[in-house]
Amino acid sequence: MHRTSRRITIALFVVVMRLIGDAADLTAAPATGQYSLRAAIHVHSTMSTGSLSLESLARRAEEQHLDVLILSENFTLRYDYGFQPFEGFLKYHVTFPSVMEYGVQRFLDEVRAVRNRHPNLIIIPGVEVAPHYYWTGSLLHGDLTMHNAQRNLLVIGLEKAEDYEHLPARGSADSFVWGWQSVVNGLPLLLLVPAVWLWKSQDQRYSDRRGPAFRLRPVLAVSLLIACVVLMTNAWPMRMPVYGSHDGASGYRPYQALIDRAVERGALVFWSMTEARDFSQHSFGPLGTVTVKTEPHPDALVLTSGYTGFGGLYQDARRVIAPGGVWDQLLRSRMGHEQDMFPSLIGEVAFHGITDPGKDLDQVYTVIQTSERTSAGILASLKTGRVYAVARGDQNTLLQLDEFRVLNNGQSARIGETLHGSTSGSIILRVGVSAVDGKPYVAKLRIIRSGHIIREVEGQTPLQVEFVDPKAQREEWVNYRVEVVGRGGELLTNPIYVSPTMAQTQANPNDWPFASEPSLRAGSQQAEGLGTACA
Repeated sequence: MHRTSRRITIALFVVVMRLIGDAADLTAAPATGQYSLRAAIHVHSTMSTGSLSLESLARRAEEQHLDVLILSENFTLRYDYGFQPFEGFLKYHVTFPSVMEYGVQRFLDEVRAVRNRHPNLIIIPGVEVAPHYYWTGSLLHGDLTMHNAQRNLLVIGLEKAEDYEHLPARGSADSFVWGWQSVVNGLPLLLLVPAVWLWKSQDQRYSDRRGPAFRLRPVLAVSLLIACVVLMTNAWPMRMPVYGSHDGASGYRPYQALIDRAVERGALVFWSMTEARDFSQHSFGPLGTVTVKTEPHPDALVLTSGYTGFGGLYQDARRVIAPGGVWDQLLRSRMGHEQDMFPSLIGEVAFHGITDPGKDLDQVYTVIQTSERTSAGILASLKTGRVYAVARGDQNTLLQLDEFRVLNNGQSARIGETLHGSTSGSIILRVGVSAVDGKPYVAKLRIIRSGHIIREVEGQTPLQVEFVDPKAQREEWVNYRVEVVGRGGELLTNPIYVSPTMAQTQANPNDWPFASEPSLRAGSQQAEGLGTACA
């Protein structure tokens, strides 16, 4: 009996040690001292439009073995329709839950409180911002349409309330300026003149034919005063928006202004789901039935600059990431510049609640490779593209990247890194992909060099590929990325970059292709070319 108990104790000890080892393997790679952290990006709680509290989200993330929760609460969801030219005070507005309604400081305090209760889960604050919307159609004709309410940017990593309050988006103080519209907004103040005059007048000539005389003018004075207060309250904050609600010609200027301000404040900025189409109709009180529409906008990646990256993997059709598409052309156009100029790809789960069919925190996630298990380390890896994105497949499983390296002459580089090429030795690529559950699933693996598929392998997971690239152009910048699709899910990596050979660099650096970055905001020909690639 004693021996049996001892054997059971030893067996339990072995099982526990194995479980501890397996849990450690989820995040750490002992050979390199690096962490591979699973992050759910673009998550909403009850502080904006989500159905779960932040505490419930944290518990669910831990149950699903996620390491990082990156919030994207709606920054502001106030929509106004004004009657021109008096849209400042003759307007109707609707609001939905958002950080500005909830309170910015209250939002940040809640994030810190939940962090303290869940020290093993890294929670990073962030907001989803639609800097501008505009109206077309007519109230009289019943065809009002609100455009671009879902043309969103994710602003991640700001920790101070003042940084959020100064973001130039409708609803914040910095989205309004003084101008001629401010004068129009103040017109209701003129009602005070007749109100004061009527109040002071004691004319009693007016009388009720059926009763005694009464003072009509004080009643009119009070009515005018009430009208003045109501209209001025509706016109608050008196200033006019930088980009008006009837201005459909502002293009991407409101978005560039937000990017510039957020980056200046230290945030990472990602374009969100640029190819997702939004179309719905709603009844908004006196406005009647309103059409709310946002068209796909992959051209945003071309016509804005300075942003960190974009959502390249989410539950919708995506062509920007197709080989040779917009992303590859952007990468190629920016070669030879600082690494943070390369737009990084992330996975977006766009999580609002578990009632949405096919939605959960681990449905789409981003694996972040970092040497620090901290918020700062995670943000640094996101900025430099040391991440890859994963989406759950038809058989409810997920893929994982076991290895992706580019080697040359004794040097190697991983995702988001640059390999400084030399004139000797071959460019070798090593890729390994498997399913998280270890089972075999049919998958197709593609290696893409600067927009061109150079190797395609189809088989069952795990897949292992070692490939020598004999056609790599050693005199110019190239990049390699991996794409895997199949029943086991989808996996997309950010690129590994290879610089021109040192001999070519020393000989004539001005001969590099794309040695100077083109103007992405102005060049209409380039915008049309990149737009055609995703059409």
